[in-house]
Amino acid sequence: MDLGITGKRAVVAASTSGLGLATAVALADAGCTVVVNGRTEERLAAAVPKVAGSIPIAGDLSTREGAETFIDAAAEALGGIDILITNAGGPPPGNFAQTDITAYAAALEMNLVSMAAMCKKVVPGMQAQHWGRIVAITSTSVHTPMPNLILSNTARSGLTSLLKTLALEVVGDGITVNTAQPGLHLTPRVTDLNTGSVEDLAAMQPTGRIGDAVDFGQVVAFLCSEQANYITGVSIPVDGGRFTQLQ
Repeated sequence: MDLGITGKRAVVAASTSGLGLATAVALADAGCTVVVNGRTEERLAAAVPKVAGSIPIAGDLSTREGAETFIDAAAEALGGIDILITNAGGPPPGNFAQTDITAYAAALEMNLVSMAAMCKKVVPGMQAQHWGRIVAITSTSVHTPMPNLILSNTARSGLTSLLKTLALEVVGDGITVNTAQPGLHLTPRVTDLNTGSVEDLAAMQPTGRIGDAVDFGQVVAFLCSEQANYITGVSIPVDGGRFTQLQ
């Protein structure tokens, strides 16, 4: 399917591996010029050959200042930004009792404030051209909090609410704002957090298998398409049916 976004300028945060990389590949395959981001030059060097025609920009997005610097560099390299995919690594695991109160500030900075800062940077340009796409990679945990991930549950829920509010504010400007919520996909983050075997994880899924990051990236790319121009303010679980709530 032609997504109608050939030539669009896309920025994918935290895109040297996992879901971010799969999304960058999908957007490049759809004809976008894509900025790929990672913390180190080494990680970028490994990822760039996988994303056709991509532009590598290193940057630590765990702080507002780092996120803003990255977006400025990406906008300069591309000559503007049409598509923004916000994404970040997850904060450390832990339950309420184990998590020190000081850890919340860093988690919110990385998974909420820095994401908001990126949106703040790109929205005026999108409004001026009356076209834009913002998609955040979050988690199904915003609906059903996951055990031992209290920091992630808290920060990603806040981001989801922020983006729903933003979607309503820019809906008349040709900008759509959505979130894609992965369940279990075979990524380094999932592997690091789970001590069981891949087979055990797969058996927990309604599909009997763990999600493929490639499929997730295609969903995000569709949300950036011309065909998806009437989809905004939604949170789409991409989890093989594991999310069972009606809302």
